[in-house]
Amino acid sequence: MPTQSRRELNVTVPPLKLIGCIAVGIWLGFIAVLLTAALLYKTLPAAQTQAMTNAVSQLTAPPAPPPEPTNSMFEKYQQNLRESEARQAREQAQAEQQKNFNGPKCNFWLQQDRTAPSEKSRANVSQFCG
Repeated sequence: MPTQSRRELNVTVPPLKLIGCIAVGIWLGFIAVLLTAALLYKTLPAAQTQAMTNAVSQLTAPPAPPPEPTNSMFEKYQQNLRESEARQAREQAQAEQQKNFNGPKCNFWLQQDRTAPSEKSRANVSQFCG
């Protein structure tokens, strides 16, 4: 097998020239894409070009201002807060009544009212048991 010697190719390009060539290539590619798009746009039927024109005008038009925020969320918050406060008040009243109902005085007067009902025992039951 014969041995071939490989030759190295040394190419040196000044950096500014290389950067300039790359920039020119990018701009030429951009212009080629624009020209191709323009040619395709002209060859499309009128209905499709009208649809594209409408789409472009919607994209370039400034966005519609957002609707003014309504206070409905704040009103819902206030309503939920009122409902929560009312529920807590009911629960607290029930807890207080349960506490009174389970108290020793209430149990005593309930037992008295069961064994010997009288006006005094009924009054004390309503007083101590709620």
